Amino acid sequence: MTPARCFPMVLLLSVLSGCGAGDDYSDLDAYLSEIRLRGPGSIEPTPVFRSYPTFTYEAGNLRSPFSPQVSTDLATHRQGSRNVKPDPDRVRQYLEGFNIEQFEMVGTLSNATGSFALLRGAGGVHRLKVGDYLGRNDGRIVAISGSQVDVVEIVPDGQGAWLERPRTIPLKEHS
Repeated sequence: MTPARCFPMVLLLSVLSGCGAGDDYSDLDAYLSEIRLRGPGSIEPTPVFRSYPTFTYEAGNLRSPFSPQVSTDLATHRQGSRNVKPDPDRVRQYLEGFNIEQFEMVGTLSNATGSFALLRGAGGVHRLKVGDYLGRNDGRIVAISGSQVDVVEIVPDGQGAWLERPRTIPLKEHS
């Protein structure tokens, strides 16, 4: 055998022979005997935890504090009119398929033909003029200013008649 082959073999044998030499477990034996002397009752009992009163959240069915307050006073409840009703023969515009709440005003444009509102919603920015419709409740734009768009919706009053409900879409700053 060549010395280059013998060296790894000698190194392996010396490492393996060192594992069995010196069976000195005196520190381990001392620790185990100390544990045995304590006896079985030397384990501390588990701590007693104080119980806290349970809390049940019961405001889930209440109005959100971030939505505007709705008056339910029946004395001020407006009655609908039989003269006001949506036109069933009118051709629907594209933006009438979306909720009016998702639209936000982002600006205005003016030129020789008139003033237009820029509304973001329904997947893009749309240019609308007075008389255009949007929202699912036959919402018609009645006025456009630099700070808001005024819309009048026609909604059922719950008693078989229709009611005109004004809405405003304010200009969203920094958009």
